Amino acid sequence: PDNICAITGTNGKTSIADFVRQILCLMGKKAASMGTLGIIKNNDEAIEGNNTTPNAVVVNQELANLKNKGFENVIMEASSHGLCQYRMGGVEVKVAGFTNLTQDHLDYHKTFENYLDAKMVLFAHNLVADGVAVLNADIKEFEQIKKTCLGNGKKVVGYGYNGDEIKLIKSTMVSGGQNLELNFYGKKHEVKIPLVGDFQAMNVLCALGLAAEMTQNPEEVIKYASQIKGAKGRLELVAETKKGASIFVDYAHTPDALKNVLETMRPYCANKLQVVFGCGGDRDTTKRPLMGAIASDLADVAYVTDDNPRTENADLIRDAIMLSCPNGANIGDRAIAIKTSIGSLEKGDVLIVAGKGHEEGQYINGKIYPFSDHEQILLNV
Repeated sequence: PDNICAITGTNGKTSIADFVRQILCLMGKKAASMGTLGIIKNNDEAIEGNNTTPNAVVVNQELANLKNKGFENVIMEASSHGLCQYRMGGVEVKVAGFTNLTQDHLDYHKTFENYLDAKMVLFAHNLVADGVAVLNADIKEFEQIKKTCLGNGKKVVGYGYNGDEIKLIKSTMVSGGQNLELNFYGKKHEVKIPLVGDFQAMNVLCALGLAAEMTQNPEEVIKYASQIKGAKGRLELVAETKKGASIFVDYAHTPDALKNVLETMRPYCANKLQVVFGCGGDRDTTKRPLMGAIASDLADVAYVTDDNPRTENADLIRDAIMLSCPNGANIGDRAIAIKTSIGSLEKGDVLIVAGKGHEEGQYINGKIYPFSDHEQILLNV
């Protein structure tokens, strides 16, 4: 396809890719997104894949298929593994986005420097000579990434409270979402988005910037901000109990993401804030006590359960989390943990079921078993 956009960063890639695709479709364009949710063409159901960024052969096959079906606008998630393994080798990107850099995948990259270097492959190797980098101006790495991009002749668009081109002036919590006061490419706008949390506001800003640069039409892009819908499994309200508690599913599986979602939901919680979470096996082990401490500090009630243990001993993963979450309930069976947590909910409580989001399988001992947080919640309300 002629018009490819890619997003990298620790958190937010899936939501942003989804938001950009939605905006382009609202503008009457054929658009597809590729990433953690799979391949989504226009507003069709997702065609699921195995990786955020598949191998190079699959990536190029899928892009060729999309081109043949008339999809010239494609938005891709670019994972750090996918970039440093050159799974996106040969893919020319016109617009590239960077969200943030927080702890994840250090089991693979070993250091934050290596982790950042992996993500910078997108800007050094995939972004075309006259391409545009849409960067989060509120992160400490902004000046370094901006300098690299400008040094390579790329245009830079900054977004956030410190952004120049896309500046968030003020965010106000309102019923059903938040109002954003923006300076968007030199013009002031007020938009209401049906999403909660600072991190979702930042995701929307990035998506607006990417869409504006892809279409070269910021004035039309901003019109559709209020129509953006949340991506599946991303702080998604799944059910409300008869007693009046709210249950959300979120993909948060890093310390920063779990912290963000718990802090975001605290103002919306009239009573107790509860969380069900775990940590994946065969992944960065240093995240486990960090996430345990975050749940212990920020939630009123924590249920420590299995995420995707993969080939590891699930009991040992939970034990590592429990070291810093001593008051949490240790319930290995995820279905029982969800059922138990829902059974304890009272009026005004908010429950976050975190870690797996949209996933419909659970990796245990190297096998995938059918499992959906959404289904388990709906079975028990």
